[in-house]
Amino acid sequence: MGTISLKDRRSGINYIAFFDLDGTIIDANSGKELILYAYKKGFISWLDIVRGIYLSMLYRFKVKDTVKIIHSMAGWLKGVSQSGLITLSEEIFRDRLMKSIRPEVVEKIMFHKNNGGMVVILSSALMPVCKEIADHLEMDDVICSELETRNGIFTGNPEGSLCFGKEKVARLTEFCNKNNINPCHSWYYGDSIADLPVLCSVGNPVCVNPDKKLLKAAKERGWQVLSLIN
Repeated sequence: MGTISLKDRRSGINYIAFFDLDGTIIDANSGKELILYAYKKGFISWLDIVRGIYLSMLYRFKVKDTVKIIHSMAGWLKGVSQSGLITLSEEIFRDRLMKSIRPEVVEKIMFHKNNGGMVVILSSALMPVCKEIADHLEMDDVICSELETRNGIFTGNPEGSLCFGKEKVARLTEFCNKNNINPCHSWYYGDSIADLPVLCSVGNPVCVNPDKKLLKAAKERGWQVLSLIN
């Protein structure tokens, strides 16, 4: 991604701090904001909005397999141009997401950068949105969900596996191996019970305003919990 010259810091890096996006770095849901802005710009219909709300409810109450829900929600971008989504993400960041960045988490990002850590977004959110946040915070890299395109147009299908659940663990492990870093020396900041697998995979798990299930798991395991004011 190259938000900053990582080569200039390479010799001093001895661990990686991974950060979830929605509910962790930002006090917002980037997917929800994307859907609302896409409707506002005429990219999607009111029926798509209703469908998105329905799928969000299924996700919230775990009525249906989470990965299948996320796959379904990705379909609303079918027919949207890649350049259009990038422009949309820039507007969303400027108008909404920049204001929702948690200063306490920014402090953690700066702490890790100043202490020899690489700072990386690891999220199920989409690349254009994650990149806007990462560039703004001068983070080192982004690992997230990407969507398939043909001739610059989204097909409505994911590009590979969506970055969620156990897939996050696989992506984190691959990234650590690529950079010769032991996951046991790394950190992960997350807010949802869905992040339990990846939190268990690092030596320094941190739960940011965790949901009830994750809070219970954190207390049982003695993990660090950051309780922030929304």
